[in-house]
Amino acid sequence: MTVETTFASLALAEPILRAIADAGYTTPTPIQAQAIPQVIAGGDLLAAAQTGTGKTAGFTLPILHHLSTRAAQAPKPGRPRCLILVPTRELAAQVEESVKTYGKYLPLTSMVMFGGVNINPQFKALKSRVDILVATPGRLLDHLGQKTVDLSGVEILVLDEADRMLDMGFIRDIKKVLAVLPKQRQNLLFSATFSDEIRALANGLLHNPKSVEVARRNTTVEVVEQSMHRVPQAHKRDLLAHLIKHNDWQQVLVFTRTKHGANKLAEKLIKDGITAAAIHGNKSQGARTKALASFKDGSVRVLVATDIAARGIDIDQLPQVVNFELPNVPEDYVHRIGRTGRAGATGAALSLVDDEEMSYLRDIEKLIKRSIVRVEIEPGFVPPARADLVSDERPPRPPQGRGQPRAGQAGAPRKGQAGSPPAQGGAARSGEPARPSQAPNRRGGKPAAAQPAPRAAAPHPAQPRKPRPQAALFSAKPGTRGH
Repeated sequence: MTVETTFASLALAEPILRAIADAGYTTPTPIQAQAIPQVIAGGDLLAAAQTGTGKTAGFTLPILHHLSTRAAQAPKPGRPRCLILVPTRELAAQVEESVKTYGKYLPLTSMVMFGGVNINPQFKALKSRVDILVATPGRLLDHLGQKTVDLSGVEILVLDEADRMLDMGFIRDIKKVLAVLPKQRQNLLFSATFSDEIRALANGLLHNPKSVEVARRNTTVEVVEQSMHRVPQAHKRDLLAHLIKHNDWQQVLVFTRTKHGANKLAEKLIKDGITAAAIHGNKSQGARTKALASFKDGSVRVLVATDIAARGIDIDQLPQVVNFELPNVPEDYVHRIGRTGRAGATGAALSLVDDEEMSYLRDIEKLIKRSIVRVEIEPGFVPPARADLVSDERPPRPPQGRGQPRAGQAGAPRKGQAGSPPAQGGAARSGEPARPSQAPNRRGGKPAAAQPAPRAAAPHPAQPRKPRPQAALFSAKPGTRGH
């Protein structure tokens, strides 16, 4: 007879159990049931699980237990006992929110630290006691450089979404942080996948670690229904708007490959009467926070995101994810669709695939070891006329560089020439009649008399201006440049 695991059976402190009950949870997920006892025991841990299965609580709960049951040694302001490193701002905010939720009955303090916001409030917070610090690597290094944070008291280090940090090029920053940490500490490495790079990092960081892997390597959540429409890139925007309206989707997370594409798609949906917002790295942190909050509370129906949001968006019961474009890194597909079907809930992930993306699709199917169901587009969708199609590409810039004539050179128009009828004393603005000049002539004489605007058929003035000697353009003597 199998005995069901409960949070109470995991020997967590009573204040933590009370907070868990307040949050409405009764039974730990598989990753929590296996990881929590290992962390409480005090050894290093290498843990992997499908995204959305409760990894965050898998380390925050035992960390809160550890810190609340052991007295701090030489506590000082700005000297955290636990450091949690994460790759993105959104994930940092999510993890710190979990710390506050589960630790609300404990006398422990926490703070979140990331870039893109004013650093002064962080300076102020570090002047008080901080038990748990959740940070992104870049902003943490800024504080270390200014000596506003002291990591000499760190008892527990957590690398969360470690595979994503490696993908984003944070390995050097991580090594700089590791160099200033105490040698004696507990190390926890949590990841959605166990890549070869992650195992190499673990070998250099962890000491005789326990290993927890509750799902097959790089699998997708089984409760997520995965499907795809084969559609030309030019028709994707209109098809997405049609699907949202036809299926009455009320909360949709849409992934694009580029920031520019995310902005254009959000603008298209709004034009079609669908509330939408874009979130990506070029947005300010305030704008990203506002967009995510509006999406969570339902005032925004569609959130269009780049892969920066593939980790860190934690929304209960998110029903629908759409890959507007497939990622060129197959692992990113796993993280994207992992935003739905979280904690046992069901969800759906739809991909819109152009012919040029079929190689990406094959790579994804090879990684997840399953085929994504091909679904025909509903008969009710009518592609727009060719003239109505809008391109995702930016308009081309005017030609520049070598081989192109510059203003004032032969073959290039000067101001007041090439199609704009010249007026005495200056060029006329487009669509305006030429005005009589009121400026004195170069020899200091009286203002020139008003001249009628020349006809378009005779663009050349009656008396062309004699060119000045080239040396006069660079002379330092007053008067030689019309002074």
